[in-house]
Amino acid sequence: MTAAEWPGGASVVSGVGQTRGVRKIHVIGIGAGDPDQLTLQAVKALKSTDVFFILDKGEEKSDLVQLRRDILDAHIPDGAYRLVEARDPDRDRAAGGAAYSPAVGDWRSRRADIYEDLIARELGEDDSGAFLVWGDPALYDSTLGILEEILERGSVSFTYDVVPGISSVSALVARHRTGLNRVARPVQITTGRRLAEGFPEGVDDVVVMLDAHQTFEKYAGEDIDIYWGAYIGTPDEILISGPLGEVAPRITRVRAEARERKGWIMDTYLLRRRTRE
Repeated sequence: MTAAEWPGGASVVSGVGQTRGVRKIHVIGIGAGDPDQLTLQAVKALKSTDVFFILDKGEEKSDLVQLRRDILDAHIPDGAYRLVEARDPDRDRAAGGAAYSPAVGDWRSRRADIYEDLIARELGEDDSGAFLVWGDPALYDSTLGILEEILERGSVSFTYDVVPGISSVSALVARHRTGLNRVARPVQITTGRRLAEGFPEGVDDVVVMLDAHQTFEKYAGEDIDIYWGAYIGTPDEILISGPLGEVAPRITRVRAEARERKGWIMDTYLLRRRTRE
């Protein structure tokens, strides 16, 4: 967030406090899909919001928009809110290697253009808007970085705050009735792209997100357990766990079938290397 200097040399983070005459944005973590996963803080933020912004990812993922509507209807039953939708820009998902970061940067900037227009056009100076973020806004989500980019442009002013949510990582291990780490041991959260480069050194418990290529298959010959979940927190939830070498083919098959059936998939998994201890 942007910090402004106080006379005493300390700093204050933008978005904290209620400055009159300035647009306010809530970035609300809404959990992994279950309306019951919202925190009391998130519910309070929902009820104090005038306009909710949602990016439509196309017909195949229309149920993602509907899940957000279900969450709003569950916690604002009188329907006293306004919903504004915009089309999410496409990202070049074929870009790899050195082209990956520039492709993501271009996509984020085009998203920033859309957010900037929505905030300027749909919010009055005393209005509050909100972006509903899957899981937790601080974990592998672009919303905070995009808002900072908009503020740096200087064309529209607003303050924003962040409401943490239950991430897919937390929901995954809860549904599997296990923990993220073992006693006095570290855990690492990474991406499928990074896992493809090698299993992290010095870590036996690794959570993997954003893996479109079933990278876990690379380690099926090792002494590792997997806890995998897709569509966590929704009626379509799928959970599979067990020795990686035994269940990897099943996960790959079930994942492909689910993706074909729904047109999209969101999955996360924990790899746990067995040790002598």
